[in-house]
Amino acid sequence: MRNTQSTQLLSELSHAGRKAVRLPACDVPEVSLEQLLPKSVLAEQPPQLPELAEPDIVRHYTNLSTLNMSVDTHFYPLGSCTMKYNPKRNERLASLPGMIDLHPYQPEDSLQGMLQLLFELQGFLAEISGLPAVSLQPAAGAHGELTALMAAAAYYKSIGEERTVVLTPDSAHGTNPASAHMAGFKTITVKSSEDGSVNMDDFKSKLNEQVAVFMITNPSTLGLFDGQMKEIADLVHSHGGLIYLDGANMNAVLGVTRPGDFGADMMHFNPHKTFSGPHGGGGPGAGPICVTEKLGEFLPSPVVVKDGDTYRLDNDRPHSIGRVRSFFGNVGVLVRAYCYIISHGPDGLRSVSENAVLNANYLASKVKHFLPIPKGDRCMHEFVASAAKLKAERGITAMDIAKRLLDYGYHSPTVYFPMTVPEAIMVEPTETESKATLDAFVETLFRITEEPADLLHDAPHTTPISRPNEVQAARKPCLRSPMCGS
Repeated sequence: MRNTQSTQLLSELSHAGRKAVRLPACDVPEVSLEQLLPKSVLAEQPPQLPELAEPDIVRHYTNLSTLNMSVDTHFYPLGSCTMKYNPKRNERLASLPGMIDLHPYQPEDSLQGMLQLLFELQGFLAEISGLPAVSLQPAAGAHGELTALMAAAAYYKSIGEERTVVLTPDSAHGTNPASAHMAGFKTITVKSSEDGSVNMDDFKSKLNEQVAVFMITNPSTLGLFDGQMKEIADLVHSHGGLIYLDGANMNAVLGVTRPGDFGADMMHFNPHKTFSGPHGGGGPGAGPICVTEKLGEFLPSPVVVKDGDTYRLDNDRPHSIGRVRSFFGNVGVLVRAYCYIISHGPDGLRSVSENAVLNANYLASKVKHFLPIPKGDRCMHEFVASAAKLKAERGITAMDIAKRLLDYGYHSPTVYFPMTVPEAIMVEPTETESKATLDAFVETLFRITEEPADLLHDAPHTTPISRPNEVQAARKPCLRSPMCGS
């Protein structure tokens, strides 16, 4: 039986007279609010807060938590997002008193341990990326994109060039054109070829001296490594442009190849995808960026430097674009990434990628027999299947499959992205899942494709809300109760 308490708001659970705390009698002379605060800031009526006992509150949030799907509770093959399991030891290490009790306004001589950790992390990321200059400030991957593009704009300004265009493939993450626009550039889309790689004819026709940056995700959102990368980089550089490597898919190439070695001038890391950090919930996050030496002077200030045996924050950077984040960024996330890298070491990081690629190819080899994979015979860390044939023959869509998976205890893969594949189902198992989990997922996915279309159209059947109008929910959210409009 469904627990209705988990679908009610606290205001709906309220009962007059219930309390969660009992305050002691006031031991100082009482003064009215009117004497303490200006009348203009006082409400005519006190706020109508819910009246609840402590068990009501605890049960409400505990029941809500059981409705969540997470990497800790379910298989979560969310393509492009890399929902890998993050080791709990990194959470414990980042929560040590010597880490969480620090304050950014402490004198630097009392922060030497943390500054050393961050300095070494800068070095690790430089080595992994093949790009020598690093900023740890950005607070997310998209924030890293924006920061790097701002640094690129500052670089062009310093050499007296006015470049206005950023090129992005049609399979790029949506953050790429958004970041370019926010950094003041015009975005032009480059078409893909039939095999999912960059269409070189279209690319060459759009490449000129107005192009500042070509942003490319490699491996791509199709889970394919574009073998034209060196030619692309050489062409962009010959026109005076820069290559931005979207590092969202670094989980596929750690320790195998380095973006700086195959032509990238700038890139960002997503620690929660590639190393270790909390997933989702809007943060906190981090998006460190790595750039070539010539772009290094434009990175945000400060950066951590080492003078002899002393570490310090260097703010004396006259060409810096300035601070992009308060203090030094989300240091707690960076500590987790440091722990992950130290724990694995060079061979371990390479093993992470090899197992991620192995798991994705194993899953693709099973899925392709009932859900075609239009692009590529082999994949990297993820693959994109298509429900287009099922839709044409039986009216079953990618969304139907995604929603039905919830009934079986699986989070959905990403659907309808990239848009270059009709009825796309984008699957990324990551390196942290077992063969048994992958086999069970494939069996469930196949079973769903054999189910009656009418059953799938109404799925999910076991969740408090089945299938809301997602466009309407985004534009006109119902705030009264989760049950309204269901």
